[in-house]
Amino acid sequence: MTAPLSVLVLTMNEELNIAACLDSIVGWAADIVVVDSGSTDRTADLCAERGVRTVFHPYVDHRTQKDWALTSIPWRHEWLLLLDADHVVTPDLRQAIERMLHTDRRRVHGYYNRHIHYFRNRRVRGLKRYYLQLVRRSRVRIDETDLVDGRLIVDGPTAKLPGAIIENNQKELDIDFWIDKHQKFARRIAIEEILRVEAAVGGEAAVSPRVFGHPDERSAWLKKVWYGTPLYLRAVLFFLYRYLVRLGFLDGWNGLVFHGFQTFWFRLLVDVNIENYRAQVRANEISLEELSRMVGRGPVKNRSADAGPALRRDDAREVRHG
Repeated sequence: MTAPLSVLVLTMNEELNIAACLDSIVGWAADIVVVDSGSTDRTADLCAERGVRTVFHPYVDHRTQKDWALTSIPWRHEWLLLLDADHVVTPDLRQAIERMLHTDRRRVHGYYNRHIHYFRNRRVRGLKRYYLQLVRRSRVRIDETDLVDGRLIVDGPTAKLPGAIIENNQKELDIDFWIDKHQKFARRIAIEEILRVEAAVGGEAAVSPRVFGHPDERSAWLKKVWYGTPLYLRAVLFFLYRYLVRLGFLDGWNGLVFHGFQTFWFRLLVDVNIENYRAQVRANEISLEELSRMVGRGPVKNRSADAGPALRRDDAREVRHG
């Protein structure tokens, strides 16, 4: 008997990942929909072989894709699990979801689950991340202020489920793919930080920063602290925290490579982009509105002049960048 659950999987050229993902949910979840962005590899064939319905929608960004899927697809069940193609649902998590569906009394509207991360097919220890992926459709919306991932916001109580999702992207065995992906992320994250610091992201913050709140509230609190830490120094501190305090060194050379890339090089790249974009704004080479459009956003709202000098346009000086 299948679980009364809908599952969304987002894909784009995922032939290396999609089989493992679908094999962990086909025959278990009653309703599975793959939203594909125009794959040119065997992704569609692998979905068809497993009897999974696939719909096409052009890709703008992760946030827009999730929002379209939530509002446009005729889902068959109240509870929805959102996955990326490199996610594998473990048996423990499947059992936990089944128990929740059996005892659901409408007191909780969203559940966080833990991720087990792999890098180059080796587990990365010390990463304890929880993501909101199982939601009641009638109570969920996309965080419009999150310009990168399209965080889910649930109107009502949330909780954690035991079990985990394994995240092991086979495309990242090609380190050039990993680097290219993170270069794109670095630009988007840099623009998001600039717009947030300038209060240029439309709407009120959807998540209140709380150090002892749920995972997204704690993440918002940490992000607030991060924004207040000097550029470049924070990348060094983050690497030392992940590699030494969180015992990343126990993963040997793979741990050094992962944390060297993900917590140091990547964060340095974000800060380089922030510095460059800020200089271009001061030099009137680019506006906050143009930065906003680069990440698919509309008009922005500048903060008042007395809020600080970080990006004041009257502080223009000639700065050129290659």
